[in-house]
Order: sequence, then C-alpha cells, then structure tokens
Amino acid sequence: MRNKSGNRQSSIWQCSFVLAVLIVSASCSGSPGDSKPTIAVIPKGTTHAFWQSIHAGARQAAQELDVEIAWRGPLREDDRDSQVSEVENAVARGVSGIALAPLDDTALVAPVTNAVQRGIPVVIFDSGLKGGDYVSFVATDNDLGGKLAGEHLAKVLGGKGKVVLLRYAEGHDSTTRREEGFLAAIRANPSLEILSSNQYGGADVEGFYRISETVLSRYKKPDGSLGVDGIFCPNESGAFAMLRVLQDNGWAGKVRFIGFDASDNLVKGLRDGHIEALVVQDPVRMGYLSVKTMVAHLKGEKVERRIDTGVHLVTRDMMERPDVKSLLEPDLSK
Repeated sequence: MRNKSGNRQSSIWQCSFVLAVLIVSASCSGSPGDSKPTIAVIPKGTTHAFWQSIHAGARQAAQELDVEIAWRGPLREDDRDSQVSEVENAVARGVSGIALAPLDDTALVAPVTNAVQRGIPVVIFDSGLKGGDYVSFVATDNDLGGKLAGEHLAKVLGGKGKVVLLRYAEGHDSTTRREEGFLAAIRANPSLEILSSNQYGGADVEGFYRISETVLSRYKKPDGSLGVDGIFCPNESGAFAMLRVLQDNGWAGKVRFIGFDASDNLVKGLRDGHIEALVVQDPVRMGYLSVKTMVAHLKGEKVERRIDTGVHLVTRDMMERPDVKSLLEPDLSK
C-alpha cells in the first residue's frame, strides 16, 4: 500500500503533466491574435451568376487584405430559415465579422442584433435591413435602377402603351425598391397604362415562368399576339423566366422587355434583340467593397455608413464598350 506522501507526489506529477500538455497544445494551435481574421460572407443565394460575381469580388478583397472569408448561404433566395441559421452558426464559430445580404429585411433583424451584441460587427450588402445594427450598407441604388428601367421603357414606347411589372418576392428590400422606382417613372407618363403590378413571381425560375405565363395570357389576343407593349422584371432569375415565356410563345422581340442583372442567357437575349435593355449592377465591386469595408472597420478605421456600388442601363448598341462588357461578362477568374 502506498503512503500518503506517495499519493500526493503522484497527484502533483499528474497535474504537472496535464498542465504541460495544455501549454504545448496552446502553443501549437496559436493564439487568436496570431490567426487571420475570418469574415463570414452570407449571400441571399449561391446559384445565380450575380452571387458568383459577389463571391469573386469578396475573394479578391480577402487575398489583397490577407483575411479569410467563409462563403456560405442558402441555395434558394426564399429560404429564410437557412439564412438565419447561417448567421447564427457564424456567431457560434466566433468569426471576426459578418457581411450579409439579407433575403428578408425583417426576419434577419434579430440574428444581426444578436451578432452585434456578441461583439461581431455586421456589414449589410445588396439588400437593406430594417433597424440600424450594422457598420455599413454596401449596395446598388436600387430606387435609381428601377427608375432607369421605367424611364427607358417610357422613352422607347413614346410615352404611351400598356405595361406589366412582375414583381420578385415580398420582403426583399432591393427588388421592392426597384419595383417602386420603376412604377414611379411609369406613372409620370399619364398615357402609359399599368395592366398588372401586384403579382409576385417568386425565387424559383420555374415558378416565375408559370406565373409570368399566367399573367400574360390574360392579355393574349385571338390571333396569338400579345396586348402588352412593355414588361419589367426586377432580378436575374425572374428576367430569365420571363425571357423564356416570351421566346416560347413567339413574343420575344415584339414587346419591349427590360430585365435586371446580367447572366449568359440575359446577355444573349439582349444581343439577339429579345431584351430591350438590362439594368446592371457591379456585383464584383459589391463583394469586394463589402469585405474591404469590414476589414477597415476591424482595424478601427472610419467607414461610410452607405456605399453606392453603381447601376447602369445597358442597351444592345452599348454592349461592346469595354466598361460595359466588364459588367455584362465579368472575368471571375481574377
């Protein structure tokens, strides 16, 4: 049997060993100050060309500024629960900051407030959020984007005709602002009649296609032609769905159709004359500035509360201009 002294010595040796292991482990893993800051970049979705461009810009900023980005978001732009979970998971991981494109201007308020209360700053990009618990808002002037579409449509229609707006989805600040900007510009022309402006196509391309076809079928003439002169859709997936409806029914090029954002299909539609114009953003710049703004804030630098990333209306005769081409077909490999 061991004596009490031996037991005490054994206990002391065991405690010393455990302490030594903990010290070695800590030194191997490095202290938090030795690692790069990690910024969670959470888009509304991950499948559309727009979000891939955002990702490219965020990666570029991360490489230049020597930070890590964690790119995670829902597959669908109507999956609020998934995006809320992404924000909560980023907070739980203890990231340095969050750059978020909220797919609902209300549902994401509480998760963002919680992040800020936990000491994790948030930059909002692309689409606005109610409340003020964020460092900066980096986005397109979406009111202006919608206004540009409405003014151009009114111009090419000579200030008269019948117009359809097919909205995107409720709760999305960015597209709502585009829709209202468009309607304000159309209403400034008393001879333009708004046939429909209260229908939502939704985040799913096939669903948007079905609703587009249903809405337009109300104005189909006996000879198969369309009794609509102008159409506007306020986002990439909706514009693509509407383009398909027009093409499938033989209406493409016979109605003045304006879309929003650029993708391979939409750019081809513009080149082929099936789309009158595209209102385009600069998503690469938006992703870049979202990360850059967060890094500046983490360094204690003063940042602007609102950063406008630009918006342009592009017609077919402008497509080959170098400045326009870079927006329509950005090089995402850089």
